[in-house]
Amino acid sequence: MNVILSFFILGLSLAAPIGPINAAQLDKGIKQGFWHAWLVGVGAMLADGLLMLLIYFGVIHFLTTEFMKTFLWLFGCFVLLYTGIESLLGARKTQEMQSRSADTLAKSLFSGFFMSIASPLTLLFWIGIYGSILAETIAVYDKDHVLLYTGAMFSGILLWDIAMAALASTFRRYLTPKSLAVISVLSGLSLIGFGAHFGLKAVHALFF
Repeated sequence: MNVILSFFILGLSLAAPIGPINAAQLDKGIKQGFWHAWLVGVGAMLADGLLMLLIYFGVIHFLTTEFMKTFLWLFGCFVLLYTGIESLLGARKTQEMQSRSADTLAKSLFSGFFMSIASPLTLLFWIGIYGSILAETIAVYDKDHVLLYTGAMFSGILLWDIAMAALASTFRRYLTPKSLAVISVLSGLSLIGFGAHFGLKAVHALFF
């Protein structure tokens, strides 16, 4: 039980640092409510799960080649800049935007997935964290326990996603329209900043 709890806490700790996903969740929650914010996190979690599977089956090395890392920097730059600019443009419409259709929910899900999967930082992060944890866990436990502990880690990530979505949708209810717009602008600028960082990494990889 102590091992399961430690993996659960690890999942919470991995999800908590402020980054593009948390910024996007805050923006979606303020503009469109809980479900959109949560689905951004779910999309990112699906990307995390895919990377974990690649690490588990030992096929991650293809994604760490210079070509793929450069491609991911460029793709991540595009996704984050697009999402950030969209956030800025929609800041004045924060109060009017409502959940409209399944397509809109799907867009939230896919935006979280692509933001996470397109980031070499996410890739290297999971290789460093999960790769080392996997190596250590497999040396001590059987595969069933490895899957159980990985599930506990995912539960921690899921709980954080729910907490972020609830926080963002609560802001939406109680803050003034002007405050909501300011938060939306800050979230957009944060995403643009991460996108610019990825773009600079891509330029450095291509030309230097």
